[in-house]
Amino acid sequence: MDEFQGLLQTIPKVNWDGLLLYYYNNFWCPGEVLKSTIFFQRNFKAKDSDIILASIPKSGTTWLKSLSFSIINRKKCTTPESPLLITNPHDLVSCMEYDLFLNSENPDLEAFSCPRIFSTHLPYHALPQSILNTKCRIIYICRNPLDQFISLRHFLLENSGEDQQKALPIDEAFELFCKGIYPFGPVWDHAEGYWNASLNDVQKVVFLKYEDLKIDATSHVKMLAEFLGFPFSPEEDENGVVKEIVKLCSLENLKNMEVNKNGLLVLSPTIKFKARSFFRKGEVGDWKNFLNNSMAERYKKIMEEKLGKSGLAFELF
Repeated sequence: MDEFQGLLQTIPKVNWDGLLLYYYNNFWCPGEVLKSTIFFQRNFKAKDSDIILASIPKSGTTWLKSLSFSIINRKKCTTPESPLLITNPHDLVSCMEYDLFLNSENPDLEAFSCPRIFSTHLPYHALPQSILNTKCRIIYICRNPLDQFISLRHFLLENSGEDQQKALPIDEAFELFCKGIYPFGPVWDHAEGYWNASLNDVQKVVFLKYEDLKIDATSHVKMLAEFLGFPFSPEEDENGVVKEIVKLCSLENLKNMEVNKNGLLVLSPTIKFKARSFFRKGEVGDWKNFLNNSMAERYKKIMEEKLGKSGLAFELF
């Protein structure tokens, strides 16, 4: 692809904790999925019934995939034969740039049953026009950026194997983070893009915070079911279906399933992730074990400055 090789020669690039990031389309795109991102943007044809799960990496993506899949497919997910018992959530809900368009310029997506559920890490402004121009629904989940930063660092180290020496010292990685140089970042732009979209069209975009989901998963699952067009009936609620889904999709439950403890998710010959690396702690405030308060204060000021009067704020402490 001469056009692609030419692009690589002309756009800024930075090494971020062993990942090569390219500044493309006003965000920092990991080099390993730059080509698939372009294919996704150019060739994806959205349907009105599609559901897009969006996030920046390590913001609760696995949890959101589990919940959304279970809500829509609850008749089989609330049985002993639930797909989640034998299948990693990332195999149940495919990622556009890290899976579907990774090995094919124009994958056949017609075989997916409706409603089709897909995920992406792309910022809102970089989504394909067909997503923006149709009635398909978007669920965005974000997380305390400091926890997100630490979670992604652990994920990359867990999957780097012999390449761990390529990882930057944590203070250097954090310095880049503060400059907005981060996979699919800057973080503030990523969050604000979906935040504004959720304010502009409540029927199309819902904005979730990981921490709110942790506090009250049950009410959020009910809200998501309504948003997706699959509301729970009074009988289902009374019979404990909502609580059953919350329990099934909990980190504690998924983490202990055999399918999520062993094996690899092989996306391409060069992109492989350990299944267990998607289920670490999921704790709120884990950043305190790795970053000091002065680093947190610095990042808090940056976020307040960048988000300005948007109305979006993060509780970093």
